[in-house]
Amino acid sequence: MSSSIVPAITQAENGKVLKPVQWRDPIVSAIMTALSILMTCMSSGNSRVSFIGATSWFTLGEVTIPALFTGIILSSCSLIATAVIWIRARQRRESNGWLVTIVGASFVLVFLIWTVAGKESSVLPVVSLLSGGLLFATPLVYGALTGIICERTGVINIAIEGQLLLGAFFAVVAASLGGNPLYGLIAAPIAGMLVSVLLALFTIKFRADHIVVGVVLNMLVVGLTSFMFSTQLKNAPELNQALPLPTMPIPVLKDIPIIGPVLFNQTLLVYLMYVAVIAVQIALFSSRWGLRTRACGEHPKAADTVGIRVNALRWKNVIMAGAIAGLGGAVFTVGEGLAFSKNIAAGNGFIALAAMILGRWNPKGAFAAALLFGFATNLGAIMQAVNAPIPAEFLLMIPYVVTIFAVAGFVGAVRAPAAEGVPYP
Repeated sequence: MSSSIVPAITQAENGKVLKPVQWRDPIVSAIMTALSILMTCMSSGNSRVSFIGATSWFTLGEVTIPALFTGIILSSCSLIATAVIWIRARQRRESNGWLVTIVGASFVLVFLIWTVAGKESSVLPVVSLLSGGLLFATPLVYGALTGIICERTGVINIAIEGQLLLGAFFAVVAASLGGNPLYGLIAAPIAGMLVSVLLALFTIKFRADHIVVGVVLNMLVVGLTSFMFSTQLKNAPELNQALPLPTMPIPVLKDIPIIGPVLFNQTLLVYLMYVAVIAVQIALFSSRWGLRTRACGEHPKAADTVGIRVNALRWKNVIMAGAIAGLGGAVFTVGEGLAFSKNIAAGNGFIALAAMILGRWNPKGAFAAALLFGFATNLGAIMQAVNAPIPAEFLLMIPYVVTIFAVAGFVGAVRAPAAEGVPYP
C-alpha cells in the first residue's frame, strides 16, 4: 500500500476527514482591507460629518474628524479581522460572520471619510444617507418577499419588475383621480395581482417555462405603461400628479438618536413593509400555511399525498405575492411623491430577486440584503452631491456592482427550493 494512501485512510478511520479550504471570505476581506489602506493613504485634512436631524432630545450638529487618523484606526481593525479570517480559513474553520462585517463596515466608513476629506464645502449627511437608503430598499423588500412566497411554493417569478412598474402606474392614476395618495395604496396591489394572474395562468395551468413567461410579462408591462404614458398621461397631466404620502412620525421612537429619524419617521408604505417582513417570516416558518407552502416548493408529490391541493395553493400564493409586489411599486410614485415616468422601476425587480437569493429565500435575510442594496443606491447619489473624487458614471454603477459581487460571492452557498419551476403534476 502506497504511503500516499495511508494518511487518507488514517484520517478517515479517526473521523478527521479535512474539509476543503474556503478562500472566498479571506480573499474578499483582503481586497477590502487593501482598498481601505489605499484610501487611508490618500486621505488628508479633516472630514466634516453632519448629524443634523438625528434627534430632537439634544442638539447634534456637524463633527469634524481627522481623516488620516480615523482611516488608520479603521484600517487597523479591518487588517486584524482579515488576519483572523485567514487563520480560520487555513485551519479549515468557517469564517465568523462578525469578522466579515467588521471588514465590510470599516471599508464603507473609510470610503465615506475619504470622499469628503479635505473639502471644506463637502459635508457627509449621516441621517440623509441612512434614511434614503431605507427608502430605496423599501421596494426591494416588497419585491423580495414576492419572490420568496412564489418560489417557496414552486413558481419562479421573474415578473417582479413588471409588477412593480404596473403598481407604480396604477398607484399614481388612482391617487390622481381620487385626489388622495391613499387611493394609490388600494390600486397598486390590484395591479400586481393582475400580472400574477397571467403568471399563474401560463406557468401553473399551461405549464409554460417560468423564466420565459416572466420575461415576456415584463416586456408586456413595459410596453403597456409606456404606451399609456405617451398617449394618456402626457395629454392629461391631471392623471399623473405627484401626490406624496404624508410622513407619520411615531412619538418617542422617532427621537432615538440616528435610528429614530431613519426608521420611525417614515410613510405608511415603510411601516407596512416592516409588518410584511415580520408577518411573512412568522407565517412561512411557524404556521400551517407556511409548512404547506414549503412542502409544495420542496416536494409537491409528498404534499399531494397528504391532501394538499398543490396547484390551488400555488395559485393563491402567486396572486397574494403579486399584491405585495404591487404595493412595492407604489413606493416609486406616491411613496416618493413623484409622477409616473417610463420605466420608473429601473430594474429594481431584478435587484429584488438578487436580494431574495442573497437572503437565502428567507424574509429577514432578504430584508438585510435589500438594505445593503438600498444603501448602495443612495450612496451613489450622496457621493455625487458631495463631489466625490470618482466619476459620476462609476457612482451610478455602485448598486449594480454591489449586486453582482454579492450574488456571485454567496449564491453558490445557498439552495433554492427543490421543486421551483417544476410543473405539477
